[in-house]
Amino acid sequence: MVAENKNDWDPVSYASFRGLRLRPALDLLAQVGALPDGDVIDLGCGDGAVGPALRQRFAGRRLIGVDASASMLAKAQGYDALVQADVATWAPETPPALIFSNACLNWLSDHPALLNHLIGKLVPGGALAVQMPRQYAAPSHALIRKVAGVHDFTPPVSEPQVYMRLLQGAGEVSVWESEYLQSLASVDHGHPVRHFTQSTVMRPYVENLSQDAEAAFLTAYDEALEDAYPKENDGSVLFAFNRLFFVLRKG
Repeated sequence: MVAENKNDWDPVSYASFRGLRLRPALDLLAQVGALPDGDVIDLGCGDGAVGPALRQRFAGRRLIGVDASASMLAKAQGYDALVQADVATWAPETPPALIFSNACLNWLSDHPALLNHLIGKLVPGGALAVQMPRQYAAPSHALIRKVAGVHDFTPPVSEPQVYMRLLQGAGEVSVWESEYLQSLASVDHGHPVRHFTQSTVMRPYVENLSQDAEAAFLTAYDEALEDAYPKENDGSVLFAFNRLFFVLRKG
């Protein structure tokens, strides 16, 4: 039995934007070619949103979900195995054919060492497919840091050129970025963009605040978002979101 963690992810809040969060994963999956024999790893699988697509694409292979969050894993279904583990130090029982990671590695540091670690676990000819948000300079993320009073910040995801240089010597690699223009529906209270960010990037800034302090934080953030993302006539907002992708086929 896993002890409850009050700072664990909230699957319900995260899943409220399931379609918007799933699309980049499907775009990444479309760029993964034929694979050698071996398992498929959904690294940072969360509540299993990408599991059905991976199962359909790679039918007949063992599908393994890996995540650090007990609450997320409790919602994940359709995998042959689920592993609760720190993604940074996780190691498979046998070398997999694909390590697929959607919106997970951006939470980890030291990407050169991390990517070298993951590539080393693949079978020859296996693939590492990764998607990471790169939204840190946008108002949605910058305003969180401003309200929190954070001035010294290093983005955890670098420019595409950095990853191309990191990966080129390990095999055939493709790196790209996409900006998704999303329409976020109106909400009963607060700003639509806050409802999108509060289950992900906002979590570390509010998880240890008192109830009153968190309420004050959300009010200040909502007010700042009004100017950055003005509402349409129906209360929705247009929200551009940038994501970085790469697929490496191990040489």
